[in-house]
Amino acid sequence: MLSTSKEFTTNTNTEVYDVVIMGAGFAGLCQARHLLLKIPGIKVALIDPRSPERLAKDMKVGESTVEITAMFLFRELGLYEYLIEHHTPKYGLTFHWTKDNTQTKHLDDYHHIWVNGTPHIDSFHINRGKFERDLLKMNQDMGVTFYNGRVTEFNLSPQDEMHQVNVKLAGEKVTLQAKHLVDAAGRRFLIGKKTGSLMIDEGKLKGINTGASWLRVKNVNTQILHKTYEPELRGGSRYYTTHHVMGHGHWIWVIPITTDTKELSIGIVHHKSVISAKDINTLEKYKSFLKANHTLLYDLIESGEVVDFHYLPKVAHMSKEVISTDNWYIIGDAGYIFDPLYSIGLVFVSHGIECNTEAIRSKLAGEAEASKKQQMYNQLMFQYQALYLDVYQKHEKHLGHASAMSWRIYLECMLWFGVFIPIYLGKWFLDFEFIENFCKSTKYLVSEKYGILSIFYEEFDRLVEEDINVGLMDYTRGDQLFFGYCPAKATSIDNNLFNTKLEPLRLNIFKAIKSTHFYIALLYLKLRWKAYGVKGILSPLVWFRLIKMFEYISYLAMGELIYLFKTRNLSNNSVIEKMRKDFEDYRYQPQLQPWMSESDR
Repeated sequence: MLSTSKEFTTNTNTEVYDVVIMGAGFAGLCQARHLLLKIPGIKVALIDPRSPERLAKDMKVGESTVEITAMFLFRELGLYEYLIEHHTPKYGLTFHWTKDNTQTKHLDDYHHIWVNGTPHIDSFHINRGKFERDLLKMNQDMGVTFYNGRVTEFNLSPQDEMHQVNVKLAGEKVTLQAKHLVDAAGRRFLIGKKTGSLMIDEGKLKGINTGASWLRVKNVNTQILHKTYEPELRGGSRYYTTHHVMGHGHWIWVIPITTDTKELSIGIVHHKSVISAKDINTLEKYKSFLKANHTLLYDLIESGEVVDFHYLPKVAHMSKEVISTDNWYIIGDAGYIFDPLYSIGLVFVSHGIECNTEAIRSKLAGEAEASKKQQMYNQLMFQYQALYLDVYQKHEKHLGHASAMSWRIYLECMLWFGVFIPIYLGKWFLDFEFIENFCKSTKYLVSEKYGILSIFYEEFDRLVEEDINVGLMDYTRGDQLFFGYCPAKATSIDNNLFNTKLEPLRLNIFKAIKSTHFYIALLYLKLRWKAYGVKGILSPLVWFRLIKMFEYISYLAMGELIYLFKTRNLSNNSVIEKMRKDFEDYRYQPQLQPWMSESDR
């Protein structure tokens, strides 16, 4: 339990709020808007030292949203039309591996996994500076008070006592008080350092030790990156995707973030066991690396004008506690990130914001279960961190091996589209009973001995060590596994999109997870067959592992039956149900109402 700091100095100019948010970047701004939309009359303050205009060189890179983040921005924040009108669309994820490390000048020098159609769920690339500038203005118009200054000190108080924050503004100092305090101030780690919650040591992160170099470049020759006319292959844009160029111990993102100036964000995530920081931490070294290993990208940068360059020596960290019963909360980079691959950082932000808002709403309303919500949502957020800590392990071994890594991407997309999206889509992550069962059942994913990820990663290790080619698996296609299954379309397993099962707990999550794990078992059999033939699938260890998988599938099947019984009288969507009932009284009326006066005739 925290105690009030005796050293804290209170300024005479004091303001009181329901919630104070330290940091007005993506996470803080989205948190503020969500609170305002979900809790009428709430009083919110935002603190940030940066200019509200978000200067062009404000250390921002283009952000690639994925389905969960996009749905959060659409459904929870009401920003769908804004994103369509102001940010670039995204047509999924593409991946590229070199055919010959000495030949990297042209697109044809790479093996590719291209998107082959439009996505089921729209998503966008976000120009962060513009997004934050616009959203700050929207929040202020909705009633948020913005303090354009720096947090100099703050005090965390126990239970329902008031937290206090000192802010230094241009011409004065103020003290803000609030029962709820949110740290969205990024890598200042304000609350994480004060509470000891931050976990940044490599030993606590399963050996993940990465750095990142990135730049923005504008007015590029886009023809270098993609061929504009391929009618036999295209179903969607191959330029407006999040590109991933993969290599030994590193991967590179290429994100289009503007249409008018053809601006790109291009960044390298490198594993220090393969590429040391001193070899890639300046613009000159960064460009030299690309010229030697990915000439295509070097030429792309040289075709335009570099806007800025940045190097981050340590990417990964996590937090033991991000939602406290003492009414403090940590979101975004202030709490957790492992790797930009799959753009999971903003997914964590989306989940965290919704958990925070519901906990704060419950507390302000004086609900009896408010503290339990804080405990349960913190447990969920920590479990998500632990899961993705496993998802990003061993990348330094697998990234550059096109065959092994493509199968790994396929597997992880199965979990993404078949498990994590349905959990979010159905708002199951806010349900106490589901959280408890989910946290217990994650052993089937991450157990070192029997966990699905461990089993597959062990197989991928062997493929790399023995340089076995089991083909290139494409997560966007439905002709590679069985029964036309495609990971990128697994959100339709329960027809959750097509039947508009968008209300909380209407989506049959047990069916979605069960079906996904059934196909994962089939994927395991196919992998063993492709790699080792008949011997590969007759191994007793393989069948022992399959039995374990089907034990979990059976457990989920029981959950599905129970869910179906409990919801047997529920419609897919109450709004659609009302519309249908209203339509029962419809009668065709073959006449028009008069619209001209007698004098106009």
